[in-house]
Amino acid sequence: MAKAKLVFIVLLFVSSAALAQNEDTLIVYKLPQVNVNSTRNWSNDTVRYRYNQMKYYVTTILPYLDAANKVMAELDKQEHDPSVSKRQRKDYLDEQEQIIHQRFDTEISKLNETQGVLLIKLIARQSATNIYGKLSEYKSTLYALRWQAWAKLHGFNLNRRYDPDDEPMLEHIMVSLGYPLPAAYGDREPVTQLTAY
Repeated sequence: MAKAKLVFIVLLFVSSAALAQNEDTLIVYKLPQVNVNSTRNWSNDTVRYRYNQMKYYVTTILPYLDAANKVMAELDKQEHDPSVSKRQRKDYLDEQEQIIHQRFDTEISKLNETQGVLLIKLIARQSATNIYGKLSEYKSTLYALRWQAWAKLHGFNLNRRYDPDDEPMLEHIMVSLGYPLPAAYGDREPVTQLTAY
């Protein structure tokens, strides 16, 4: 804390010295992010309950999110490798799909609808793309349309890109769990206040 005060005082002195010389100088210094933890004052019990429930749901789906991100990163790497043929990509995709089914099928089938929607949102968040486009790219448009119809029946749109501004509570939870917003979203400030609830 003393270091931050010292930096602030030095910047204040330098900027006032520049103004005293009547020069058009502006010094910009980006301070490192500081996390301050304290007990949260909830506006009501419903908001506290929704936050804790969402955090529980997110922590239960994190292993599936990590596995999906790993597979998508490998598929993207193969997609940009000119030495890999289209047939080899398809075989690799089918092999990875079988591995994921064997490893996670029983656990994923136990997820409730809210956890499933959160998993889709978080995969879209981490990949910075929409899920419909990835399904079309990896499998087929018909396959993607089938899952889009299912998602629409359950009130979700796979063809929508993830927007961090629409999900402040989810963003706060992900940052607090050590999953910062990917670089594809630009230089956004992390969510620190949950005033929308």
